[in-house]
Amino acid sequence: DLVGLRVETIDGETLGHIVRLFQTGANDVIVVDGERERLLPYLQGQVVKDVDLDGGVMQVDWDPSF
Repeated sequence: DLVGLRVETIDGETLGHIVRLFQTGANDVIVVDGERERLLPYLQGQVVKDVDLDGGVMQVDWDPSF
């Protein structure tokens, strides 16, 4: 359900779109493709702040320069 969602920071900056997810021993990782590829940990409440499937966007608390 998450693949294809637009990912934006809590400040409204678009990071790209989710292209896939993969599992690690600690947590799932979101692969975001934008001006560059980013790997974000799928941590509800810490990194992932909101998922709006109807609106097609995931809001994250993430530094765009990281």
